[in-house]
Order: sequence, then structure tokens, then C-alpha cells
Amino acid sequence: MTEGYPDHWEADVVLSDGGTAHLRPIRPDDGEMLREFHERLSPESIYYRFFSPRPRLTEREIAHFTTVDHDHRAALIATIGEEMVAVVRYDRLNDRPETAEVAFLVEDAHQGRGLGPVLLEHIAAAARERGVRRFVASVLPENRRMTRVFRQAGYRAEQRFEEGVIELVLDLEPTETSLEVMAAREHRAESRSIQRLLFPRSVAVIGASRAEHSVGQTVLRNLLAGDFTGPVYPVHPTAVAVAGVRAYASVLEIADDVDLAVVAVRAAAVHEVVEQCASKGVRGLVVVSSGFGEIGEEGRARQEQLVRLARAYGMRVVGPNCLGIANTDPDVRLNATLAPTMPGRGPVGFFSQSGALGIAILQRTAERGLGLSTFVSAGNRGDVSGNDLLQYWEEDPATKAVLLYLESLGNPRKFARLARRLGRRKPIVAVKSGRSTQGVPIGHAARALTLPDHAVSALFEQAGVIRVEDLSELFDVAQLLAYQPLPSGDRIAIIDNSDSLGLLAQDEAVALGLHVRPRVDLGPRAGADDYEAALAAALADDEVDAVVALFTPPTIGGYDVRVPEKILRLAAEAEKPIVATYLGTKGMPPDLRVTGPDGMPAEGSVPSYPAPEDAVRALAYVIRYAQWRQRPPGTTPSFEDVDRDRARELVAGWLGDGGPVEATPKQAAELLSCYGIEVDGDGGSPQAVPTRIVIREDRSFGPLVSFGIADETAALLDDRAYRLSPLTDVDAAEMIRAIRTAPLLLGHRGAEPANLKALEELLLRASRLGYDIPEMARLELNPVMADASGAVVRDVTLTLDRPLGPRPELQPRRLS
Repeated sequence: MTEGYPDHWEADVVLSDGGTAHLRPIRPDDGEMLREFHERLSPESIYYRFFSPRPRLTEREIAHFTTVDHDHRAALIATIGEEMVAVVRYDRLNDRPETAEVAFLVEDAHQGRGLGPVLLEHIAAAARERGVRRFVASVLPENRRMTRVFRQAGYRAEQRFEEGVIELVLDLEPTETSLEVMAAREHRAESRSIQRLLFPRSVAVIGASRAEHSVGQTVLRNLLAGDFTGPVYPVHPTAVAVAGVRAYASVLEIADDVDLAVVAVRAAAVHEVVEQCASKGVRGLVVVSSGFGEIGEEGRARQEQLVRLARAYGMRVVGPNCLGIANTDPDVRLNATLAPTMPGRGPVGFFSQSGALGIAILQRTAERGLGLSTFVSAGNRGDVSGNDLLQYWEEDPATKAVLLYLESLGNPRKFARLARRLGRRKPIVAVKSGRSTQGVPIGHAARALTLPDHAVSALFEQAGVIRVEDLSELFDVAQLLAYQPLPSGDRIAIIDNSDSLGLLAQDEAVALGLHVRPRVDLGPRAGADDYEAALAAALADDEVDAVVALFTPPTIGGYDVRVPEKILRLAAEAEKPIVATYLGTKGMPPDLRVTGPDGMPAEGSVPSYPAPEDAVRALAYVIRYAQWRQRPPGTTPSFEDVDRDRARELVAGWLGDGGPVEATPKQAAELLSCYGIEVDGDGGSPQAVPTRIVIREDRSFGPLVSFGIADETAALLDDRAYRLSPLTDVDAAEMIRAIRTAPLLLGHRGAEPANLKALEELLLRASRLGYDIPEMARLELNPVMADASGAVVRDVTLTLDRPLGPRPELQPRRLS
């Protein structure tokens, strides 16, 4: 590397068609690569860039373009494999050092893949880092593609036309529009990259062994047994055929295109296989081989090499050490997994980080009669993660609900952002293991979380994620979400033919905070007509939002076998959810199933639970989710009296080149005043409730806000509410009411309630300060005296430190 080479500008990126490329600063030794790139360009592309014919670059021009100081002059190139496919550069104007001229060039064969926009994002971020505040670009009017890239970036722009050239001026300060544009492009690209994996037209199994029960043969047989709609190519170095299918010595010997390769060779041979797949033009890899990050440092290095090589050649990787992927779409019928049992078609997408647990998950899914749309087991999650799948499932019409088994969170802040957006349209149900340690399994490309588990649960709740305790609850909730409508409220009716079952359901409902209408006990002799009448009345009642139907056979004599028929008919017509405990069955019993064309349950099927408590508990989870979805998402207010520039100047001066720095009380008060927050050491009455607000920079989640009562008991119980910053007005209101000691602020035992609006505004202002100033490592307002007259900050402590970098959401798109 050259001296001063900014290696943190390097990035793997996903392109608009789902492929990948590598971005990095240009180097002096890139001369030959630049020459070859230029010679592949069309005359039109050259003319658009240089405004004149230039079929070849001179040695002097090559030296000029490849020799930069990464400050006054900087350039980034995009490579796929060993070839340069695009370049972008900026050159500062001598008379205006905060302004730079920008230009980029994309090889004709790769135009239309989104390279221009992603290059502009990255060069803009690099320029801001070096103090450049605006770009100027000269574009020929007929170069409409280039003009669109600049105009659609979302930056504030000015345009003028002079001497036959369009002059564009872009203000590089991120705007709400530019961030929305970047997020939308990221969404489309990552969604497309997963779609390419799940909808292959052909599959090669590399390492397809003739040994019975071997990994390679198992995947091959599952692909064949699942009746994959495209060709399957076994790859074996010596075999003529495997499992009765013609085999090839290497993927390079296959005459036709290969979209997806399932890799089942020993870990040491994977590198060579990836290179062969790159030469073949394979689009994606599923690496079921073990021997990578899960075995220690040597394996981790091998895993990083695998991912780096695959991305460099445009391929995404599921795994390594994974169970595989599946797609039940009848046009694909892909079972590229090690699992012997594959559930039928259904509306649920499932992501599992655990390969070992994946087989059990699929088995239990099938046993319950729950259908899946798609399934991905990420294993060590070297590349493809749960966040990628959330991007895909958001737009997938076949997926109605999303299930996640998580052992780690690679990019927690991005997960929260994506989940919050997806959750407004489709429910997400998650099991997060590691409650006691928040550790990360060996091999995962993620770091351990530093927050207590209940804080992680609070952040899941903020994002609308339904976090359940275990896999049983995961399936309990999933079967309700998959086939029944969402409830509009928390008022439930319980209909039973057993007093004991009804009381168990009622007790559980009350314990979970649900409102129970008068229970209807039909008695042990109740028949189908009795259930029909009771269910019809409950569903017609405007004071009922959901129904729990309990049916157990009487101890003596038979029972009316038409009961499930009546329940099912009314459920199909209802707009309210019905859950059942029917004869102790679990899942989607045939008697309560609306049968789809493939024999799987369809919408309107009624889920059954072996115990009434399970049914009510699943319903309670769904009710809380429905209530979250009904609430407005809220807005992040802007305060006209905030002086962000002054706050940044103060922090930069106090911090200098060092850190961490403990600010003096006077300094802390001065910084707070920039955000309209005053410190009064004597403020607040004797009757005021002392509270505590902490803003801190978490290495995984970014700026984080916590709130609670400031006393020893609350501290011992860790009675704190947590939310990601910046807060919305809804977040601030919910935080105050989320703590168990909230009644102290709401008028407990006749006391005058505190001014909650003032407390909410203080939270919003402090949250904005924490988000705007990444150098603010920790800010504690303690105590904040809350009473009817307002909220007064009596004391403040402030720690400043060098930030790890700009906010992730302000950075250009990149793969982890």
C-alpha cells in the first residue's frame, strides 16, 4: 500500500442486479489495469467522459490518473475479479478547496448495474471526510445516464447550462432525501441478490459423493427428491455418475450455465472451487462444508478468504457450515439442504443461523403442518445474513410472516431499521438465544452485544419484532399469523365445553393483561350447533376482538364430530382471529384446515394448541404486535433553537486529538444549552420524582437512550427503558410509561402527576444531541426532577471520545 492509503475506503458492495463488486482507492500500480479498462470502452463512453475522442491513454495520463494523494485528488475504482470495471475521481479546485470537480466512468458491459450511484456515494463520503463540501460536474446534455445519476442522488443540487455543457453543483451534506434514496437502492440490490440465490435455473453440487449419507450425496438426493425444476449437475473428480445422474470432473466441464453451486468439499479445497465457479460465471454459493470459523483462528482466516474471493467475483455466499437453502415455489421446488424433511408450500419465510438446529426446525415445521415459502440456514454467516433476508421478504408476495432463529446480530442497528420498516407490513417473530451471556457462537462474523438481554428485548419491541421465549412459542405464534387475521384490540371471548379448560384460559389471559369478555361455558354435552351459535355471537359482538375456542371430548360417550366443521366455516367468514384447543392437537389439524390446492393449509385455517394457556399466550403476542402496528410510527421533531454547529465546535475544541475526556460541569452545561437544555442545581420541588436519562454510544447499536427512576430500588431491579436514538415523539412517550415504576410519575396514590410532556421533550432534545454528536460517548442527566411544573436537570456528567466513524446510516452502502 502507498503511504497514507485510506484502506477504510475499501468496500464490497451489492449492485442493482444482485451481483457484487469491490471498491478501493486507486494505486500507482493500477496503470496496466486502467489501460485495459480504457481500451474496452466504447468511443461514445470515452467521448462522454473526456469530451473528445481518446482511444488510448498516454503514459503521462495513466501516471496522472493513478497517482493521487487521497486528499487534494482522490479516485476509487470498482473491480470484479481481476478487472477494473468503473472509476470515479474528484479534484479540488485550487481557488475553492471546499469544492471539487467529480467525474466517473463505467465500462459499457457493466452500465445499468448501479455502479455509478454507488461510486458517487462512496466518493462523496471520502470527500466529506477530507473537508470537501460540494461537487461540481460537467456533463454533455446527451449523456442522460450520467445526468440521472447526479440528479437522483438526493443531494441539494443546482444546475446551469453554459457553452453546450450542463454544469451541476451538488451539496454533499446528507439530506433526508439522499438517505432515503440510498436506503431504497440498498434494499433493491440486497433483495435482488437473495432472489438470485433462491430462484436458480440450474444447480451444481460440487463434492457430490458416491458414499451413502455423505454431505454431498445428501444434498444431491434432496435436490432430486424435491423435483427441482432445472438441471442438477453432480461434480465429482472421478465418478461417471452420482445417484444415477451424469457427473462432471469440475464445474468448468459443464457445458451449460450454472446459477447456483452447493459446495460440499473439504474446507482446504473450497478456495480452488470458488475460483472455478468464478470462471464459470456462477451467481451464488451455498457452502455446506465445515472447517471454517467454527474451528478457530485458522478456520476464520479461511472463511474470510472464501467470502473475500467470492464477492470479488460477483457472488454472494450462504454459509459456510450451513444447512442450505430451500424455496417451495412450484416453479422452482428447490431443496438445496441437508434436511430429510421439507415442509410444504406456505406463507412463512424462515431464517436460521444454526445449521445443526435447522434439521429439527424443518422437522417440527412439517409436523405442525405449517407451510414455508423459503428457508435459509446461514451457518457461520460469513456473508448472507438475516438482514439480507429481511430485504428480500419485504417485497416477496409469497411471504406473509417471517420467522428468525438468531444466535447473534451482525449489524444490530441495521436490523432494527429494517425490522421496523418490514414490521409495518409483515410480522417478524424471533427467538434470540444467548440470553444469559449475549455471546456469539464461534465462527460467526459478528461481535458480542454489550447490552443486558432485557434491553435487547426493548429494542426489538421498538422495532415491532415479536420476541418469543423458545422454538415452541415461535411455532405457536407463526401458525396464528400465517392463517388468521390480525386482531383489532385486546378483548377476547372464551368458548369452552370444559369449565377447567376455560378457567385455565381465562387465568392466562388476565395474567397477560388481556380483557376477557364473560366466558361462555357450553358444558360437556355441547354439540356443533351450540358451538356455532356461541361462535357466531362472539364474532358479531363489537366488544370482542378475538376468540378462543376450547373443545375436549366428554369423559363419557361420544362427541359431535361436526364441531370442527362449524368452527372452520365461521372462521373462514370472520375478520377476527380464532385460536383453538381442539382435542389436544398441535399445529394445523386436518379437521380445522382450509385445504389449498397442494393439500397444505390455506388462509382461514384455525391453529390448534395442546393446552389453552398456549393458545392464549400466542394470541397475546399477536395482539401486542397488532397494537404496535396500529400506533403511528411517530416523527423525529426538529427544534428551531438547536445550534448543532456550535455544539460540534465546542466538542472538537475540548476533545482535540485525544480522548477520552471528562467534561467539566460548566462545559457539559454549555453543550446542553446548544440543544435548549438548561441545568439548574437547585431546581425542582421536594415533591418532584427524581429520574435519570442516559445517552451513550453503544458499539453495536450506536446512540442509545435509557430512562428510569433515579433511586436505589430501580437501580437494583435495572428498571430502565431503552430505545435507539434519535427518538420519535412516540418513542419518548412510550419510554416513560414502559418502566415498572412509571406510576410514580402518573399520580401514584393521589400524588399530582408529573408534567410528562416536559419530560418527553427533554428526552427528545437529549436524544438528538446524542445522535448529532458521535463524540459524545456518555451523557448522564441525573437527577432530572419531574413534577407538575416540568422537568429540571439538576446534575450532568459528560464523557467525550473519538468516534469509531460517522453514523452507519450516513455511510455509503457496503457489505459487512
